[in-house]
Amino acid sequence: MAGEITETGELYSPYVGLVYMFNLIVGTGALTMPKAFATAGWLVSLVLLVFLGFMSFVTTTFVMEAMAAANAQLRWKRMETHKEEDDDDDDSSTASDSDILTPDSYERAEKQPILSVQRRTSPNLFEITDRVEMGQMASMFFNKVGVNLFYFCIIIYLYGDLAIYASAVPFSLMQVTCSTTDNDSCGVETDAKYNDTDLCWGPLRRVDAYHIYLAIFTLLLGPFTFFDVQKTKYLQILTSLMRWIAFAIMIVLALVRIGKGHGEGHPPLADPSGLRNLLGVCVYSFMCQHSLPSLVTPVSSKRYLTRLVFLDYVLILAFYGLLSFTAIFCFRGDSLMDMYTLNFARCDVVGLAAVRLFLGLFPVFTISTNFPIIAVTLRNNWKTLFHREGGTYPWVVDRVVFPTITLVPPVLVAFCTHDLESLVGITGAYAGTGIQFVIPAFLVYHCRKDTQVTFGYGTVNKHRSPFHHTFWVGFVLLWAFSCFFFVTANIVLSETKL
Repeated sequence: MAGEITETGELYSPYVGLVYMFNLIVGTGALTMPKAFATAGWLVSLVLLVFLGFMSFVTTTFVMEAMAAANAQLRWKRMETHKEEDDDDDDSSTASDSDILTPDSYERAEKQPILSVQRRTSPNLFEITDRVEMGQMASMFFNKVGVNLFYFCIIIYLYGDLAIYASAVPFSLMQVTCSTTDNDSCGVETDAKYNDTDLCWGPLRRVDAYHIYLAIFTLLLGPFTFFDVQKTKYLQILTSLMRWIAFAIMIVLALVRIGKGHGEGHPPLADPSGLRNLLGVCVYSFMCQHSLPSLVTPVSSKRYLTRLVFLDYVLILAFYGLLSFTAIFCFRGDSLMDMYTLNFARCDVVGLAAVRLFLGLFPVFTISTNFPIIAVTLRNNWKTLFHREGGTYPWVVDRVVFPTITLVPPVLVAFCTHDLESLVGITGAYAGTGIQFVIPAFLVYHCRKDTQVTFGYGTVNKHRSPFHHTFWVGFVLLWAFSCFFFVTANIVLSETKL
């Protein structure tokens, strides 16, 4: 499975990469999808899920094409650097050196296409061997305004991620530990009919318990924002194993319950009022574009990369469909929780207390391991956004200000609300749409222009997207604008009715 060690780390086979991508995409968003399905209706949910999966696949191929173009640009610059060094060592050039362009001809290639460049371009020039992150690609292909907008979009998305994580953990703990007199709940809150003002422990209300857990969560994990944290291989294996055990248990239990005729769900075909959250949840649930460079680059053989990615998306669609459909036909729509795992904390669903506790606390373990990593990533993006060439930050700014502005806003959002479906929906519909659709579309458009200028018109990128016609770039941008418009209009109308 593993290969040689390179600059990008240990290489792995395409099928291992397929598994990694599957694990990357299927995360917290999947746990909020069942309620979104039940709210919007099963037919419209299925259609939108398939369409958004297809659109995400399109932009994934856009990012891979941009990665190949960025590798070609970097490799070409290294070739020119070596050529200049060779010219310094030996001023006399021979005719046999004509297969490498001179610095003067490269300067002309920067200004206008040259056919001879195209003829001398090797397909290996576009091989993806160097890990070029999206921020670096933005710096290569965008102007200064575009780079700033890119980082702004990434930062907003990461803030949304942290707010979702900071509310999901205390919410799960509140649901598991707050007792009720409902016999079939086994001391665990699982029904949406309970209010935050209901009592939890003695005089303390449920919302008070939530805020206590949020404070503990912040005190335990918040300090990691002020230091450097790296995700270890064994931690990734552990969290992935727990995730798939939990998903498998939920799907099997729901199928058994439906098979015995105990299914309570009767979802509608379509309900327009639930489309806003469904759109954001689906976008959020297919998010992987920002992590593709670190995921795709170590793949040892990229010959059939696009086909494998397509297979991954088909499997993910099948999994999301199975998870959501078993959920909406197993449980009533009004009883489905924002965090789907909490629906299995009832005695009539799960008889074994250990399984109920595992599913109820599952988000706590997996999300808690990701929170420090996301926080450090957001902090570093803030530092990059304000970084000046050759400049350094004072210690207070570097170690206090940036971590503080990273940690405080999402905790404040989590303090004000634990409506996970809305948080996921808004994060996905706005920042998620920017990262998943807008940025890849502009990246592939500008990288194609730069490739033509540098290597000549007609040069073919070996990792070119199957959707290479300009129509697809325009279609993706039109869809992104439609998402922004629809969600904003829906929010405004909802506020007006209130």
